[in-house]
Order: sequence, then C-alpha cells, then structure tokens
Amino acid sequence: MTAAHSRHDHFPRADRARRQRIGRAVAAADAAWRAADSAPGGLLAAIDAAGDAAPEIALARLLPWLDDTAWLQARLDAALALLAADPFARPPLRLVGGGDGGAGGAGGGAGGLILAERGAVRLTLLVRPAGSCVAPPSSAVFVPGRAAIRVLASDGASLIAHHAAVSEAEEAGGFTASAAAPCRSEPPRPLRTGELIRLDTARQSWSLADAARDVLLLELAVQPPSPLPIRAYDIATGRLIHVSASRRDSSFRAMALTLLRHLGRADAAPFFAAETRSEDFAARWHAMRELVALDPAAARPHLAAMAADDPHPEVRAAAAATEALYSSPPASGRGSETCELAR
Repeated sequence: MTAAHSRHDHFPRADRARRQRIGRAVAAADAAWRAADSAPGGLLAAIDAAGDAAPEIALARLLPWLDDTAWLQARLDAALALLAADPFARPPLRLVGGGDGGAGGAGGGAGGLILAERGAVRLTLLVRPAGSCVAPPSSAVFVPGRAAIRVLASDGASLIAHHAAVSEAEEAGGFTASAAAPCRSEPPRPLRTGELIRLDTARQSWSLADAARDVLLLELAVQPPSPLPIRAYDIATGRLIHVSASRRDSSFRAMALTLLRHLGRADAAPFFAAETRSEDFAARWHAMRELVALDPAAARPHLAAMAADDPHPEVRAAAAATEALYSSPPASGRGSETCELAR
C-alpha cells in the first residue's frame, strides 16, 4: 500500500532562492494590504474610528464593508495570484476554522479567513463546506455583542434561527444558570444569496442545514468584553448546557490552564489559583475545576475560600459541593470530580 502524501512533502526546503522569492512576494502583499487598510478610508482605519462606539453603533458604521465587496474580490484575487506564482506561497490571511465557529453559532465545520481584527471587531470570510450541514445541529451558542452576516453564496442551504432571552440585569452581571431562559428555535427557512442578517448575538444565534454545495458568508462581529458569559444550549430540549467566559483574555487564559493541566504542570498551581480570583465568574470556576483536576491538595484551601465568599451564588454552591467530595469521594474514587455550573 502506498502512503498518502501531501503537497507539503515536496516543499522546496533545499531551494533557498525559491523560498526567498516566495517570502518577498508574501511580504510585499502583506505590506500593501496593511498600508491600504490603515490609510484614511481603509478597513482598519474604519474599525478604529468605530471601535469605541457601542456594539450596535459600531456595527452600523461598518456595514458598508459588507455592502460593497469589491475590496474583498481584489484581496482574494491578489491571494490567488500569489498561489498561481508558486503553490507553496502562503497568502498573509489568518485561518479560522473548526468547532462552533461564527459569532452567532455557525456550527461545526465552518472555517475561513480573518480579514481584519482589531479590539472587539472581527471581519471574517466563512466557508461552510458542502455536506457539513446535512445533520441537524445539536447546540446553539450565544456570544454577547452584535453581528451582521452578508450571504455571498447560499446554494440551497436553510437557516435555523435560535433565540434565548436575556434580561438587562443578567447582561450587567447577574446571570445564573438556574434562572437562564430556555432556547427556542424557529423552523428552517431558505438562506438567500445577497441577504443581510443582523443579530443581537447575546440573544440570537443561527445554524445551517441542507447545504448541497459550499456556503460562503462575510461576517462582521462586534463583541466587546461582557460580564454575560457565552452560553451553549441543547437545541432539542432548549436547555442550557454550558457557560464560559466571554472576555477574550479570560478565554485565552482558560485554554492555557487546560493545557498546563493536561501536561501535569503542578508547579504552575499559583497561576490557577490567581485565575480563581478573575472578574469573570465562568473563568473563576473553570480555573478551580482545572486546579482540582491538577492537584486536589493544592486546590483545597482555594476551594474552601471560594465556597465561603465567591460573589456568584452558583460558583459558591459548586465549590461547596466539590469541597464535600473531599470527605465523601464518589464511588469511582477519583479526586478530580467537580460539579458543573450548567447541566
């Protein structure tokens, strides 16, 4: 049997002149795009001018970039020219993909290119591959902020809208999983090429179904730090199943702590303990769960303090329930068992 090979098995490692040509061409394209974006009237200049506005105002100011996409066609043409000149060139566009991508829950299989990102604003070209929308979506994700999506190619796909009510008090920091409103979903409706979908992504999400060919979307998201967490719901039941920190810095630290726990880095326990005092209640509990899994003995005093005086009632309750496992371990005998905030 012959082993499969990717084109990168033939990368010209020994051809220094060719690699230098590729590097110069990519660097020139990157410099040209950066200069154009930062100049008056450019994409990043427009984002900077709108960046301090409320999400709905910033979104409205940036909508022209979704209306006239000639700039996008020119950029993609330039990227394709780089690849035509040499298939091993890597155009200076950041890839994004996998998971439940998309500001309003594009769902598994979505991927694409980050065209611009500055602060709370991100502009992304999303591709949903044909065949990835056949099975009904299982979950809907809600992220605090606003988003607008221009449908560049729908190709027979259906859109399913999801809704979950959020009060002003919850948005201001009073969210609890026990009082969370359920998610409700609308019947599928045809996705139309050219349409613009505007979302309050704290309360509205969406999924795709029935796509026979690739779906292409241009998504503008404005999602500043918020005390309201990201929430995931089971679509079939409408039940909240998971909450996580919506602040990007908290999310990055959470990923780092999970990696350190997987690596067994007990020497990093002080970092976990520090994050248990984060402003974001979901980040605090994530850090505590990871610390308990990493080093139950080191976690115990921090867990006791959290159970006694954490400002969030569900974090206190989860910490107290987890602390009780130290004296009454579960039948499995695993000391790393913890309780969840959302079930």
